[in-house]
Amino acid sequence: MRRLLAITHVLGGLLMVMAATYGLPIGWSVAARDGTTVSFVEAALATGGAGLALWLPTRRYRRELQARDGCLLVVLGWLLMAGAATVPLLLEIDGLSFTDAFFETMSALTTTGGTVLVGLDTLPQSLNVWRHALQWFGGLGLIVLAVAILPLLGVGGMQLFKAETPGPMKENKLTPRITQTAKYLWLIYVALTGLCILALKVAGMSWFEAVCHGFSALSLGGFSTRDGSIAAFDSPAVELVLIGFMMLAVLNFATHFLALRERSAAPYARDPEARWVWISIGGAVAGLWAYLWWTGAYDEPLPALRAAAFQTVSMATATGYTGADYAQWPMLASLTLLMLGSLCSSSGSTGGGIKMIRTLILVRQAGRELLRMSHPRAVQPLLLGRQIVSPPLILAVLGFMLLYGATLVLATLLLVGSGLDFVSAFSGALSCLNNVGPALGMLGPAENFRALNDFQTWVCTVTMLAGRLELLTLFVLFTPAFWRR
Repeated sequence: MRRLLAITHVLGGLLMVMAATYGLPIGWSVAARDGTTVSFVEAALATGGAGLALWLPTRRYRRELQARDGCLLVVLGWLLMAGAATVPLLLEIDGLSFTDAFFETMSALTTTGGTVLVGLDTLPQSLNVWRHALQWFGGLGLIVLAVAILPLLGVGGMQLFKAETPGPMKENKLTPRITQTAKYLWLIYVALTGLCILALKVAGMSWFEAVCHGFSALSLGGFSTRDGSIAAFDSPAVELVLIGFMMLAVLNFATHFLALRERSAAPYARDPEARWVWISIGGAVAGLWAYLWWTGAYDEPLPALRAAAFQTVSMATATGYTGADYAQWPMLASLTLLMLGSLCSSSGSTGGGIKMIRTLILVRQAGRELLRMSHPRAVQPLLLGRQIVSPPLILAVLGFMLLYGATLVLATLLLVGSGLDFVSAFSGALSCLNNVGPALGMLGPAENFRALNDFQTWVCTVTMLAGRLELLTLFVLFTPAFWRR
């Protein structure tokens, strides 16, 4: 019981942190005079009041959190924050059900980018700002933000940070104190977002559109202010700016920090993930460009290059912007884009999927096994960069992949069993699990997730959360050992 009360205390603090984030849409609503101010103020008061009601009575139960406490806290925190974020959507959008509103906010916080809304072009500006701000906060994580700015909430801050941060290698700290590490990562995140907003404004967007797309680009979330996504702008300059910042956001933010501290590009060269992310995405752009031109999907080479470059970077980084209706391309091209979204994000980035570091470990482990078949006595450690990857970490990656495959199969079966066609079900499950956004079929880039029934929507919602928390943090809660003393 004391353990649950200690977790409740921190959850109350997290809700109060989230209540403070309503300041952005409230200020925007007042400036834009779009009539949503009251709804956002009510949502902020309700969220802050609920947080205070949880935090005050449990102050005396504050204690150092254990590793498993961090897992439970992160899962409950994401569910509570997504639920709280639905309030302004429910108050302002007629006919929106709680199921659809929760899907929208979970899609935002997990930076998936799938939406159930139509008429985004005419949505009040502050609601669009709120949707994009949720993606931005979810990019590095509201819980990491709480660790950064409110150390008084951060008892067991390292446990929260490890449970929340994506990637298999979570033990390395950039600074001696975890709160200082979180602050530095957020400062870099804020600085890059500001630069992206300014660049988008110069490229021709309004301040409103630049702010929203700056939020969704750095979080690799993929929300847009228009139903037609980036294709609606029809601007090579906008696409070029977004490509550049998506390629920065897909790298490990710790690498950005080291590069700034050393005032050198050497950390990027030393980072094996960064090198292979660039090689994979660059090679995919070239290959897809040649394939689209060769198959006649585009008559001219430059339009084919523009479409291939933007859509490949968007999908490979798990952002999910739509610059072209790739569902109309040859099926091999469409499936390649979805597969890239599974593999290319770095650990410690705002992207989703398996992560490049796991891909490298799996490929090199497969090479070791092939070598062992030819030379059973050979001793070949698995190297990543200049570091030896320990056997426990290799086993952890293999365990993750087993859960990944099982989750993908289960989500697909549930969607197919509830009446969705296989292409839509499989691509939708894959997209949600990798936090990419658009899929194929009924969930393709020209459509959205509004066609799903309530059961299918909840399946996709849980799949998004599982993918964002990298499966282990969520599924460990369903093991008997987790609940034993």
